[in-house]
Amino acid sequence: MTNTMWVRGVEWLAAAAADPRACKREWDHGEGVALLEAGRFWDVLSVPERLGLLTLDLLWRPGLPVPGPTLVDTAAGRVGFLLPPDPSGGWVGSGLRCASRGSWVAVPPPYRPARYLEWLVPPDGSGTLHGPGALEDALQQANGTLAVLAPLCGR
Repeated sequence: MTNTMWVRGVEWLAAAAADPRACKREWDHGEGVALLEAGRFWDVLSVPERLGLLTLDLLWRPGLPVPGPTLVDTAAGRVGFLLPPDPSGGWVGSGLRCASRGSWVAVPPPYRPARYLEWLVPPDGSGTLHGPGALEDALQQANGTLAVLAPLCGR
């Protein structure tokens, strides 16, 4: 990412904060993590880490657009995909959690990891998010792959 993209990514992400300046101060001089409210600009679909990493791999293919912003929480073993707000909260499945309006999400700055949180795909400031249809297809494919591999791996 270029320096301009980092700056745009910071501005875009901080805009979700009640006080964007305080958010940026926290990233630079505090703990390095800000709590941002989901549901206004984006929701976060959180999935178990193995499923999330395989899903991201399926989305990151030649000829496809770069995937939307994606976080990993190594302490919780979860991957979070930022996608457009969905008032219905229609994501249902084993291990899936959706953070939407009224939920708060801990996020590091786009330019570095903080504690256990890291951007696998940082926001670039363009507002690009994961498309729900493409994300659902990739999740289903990844889930199918993991179901086939589980008996082979003894899990």
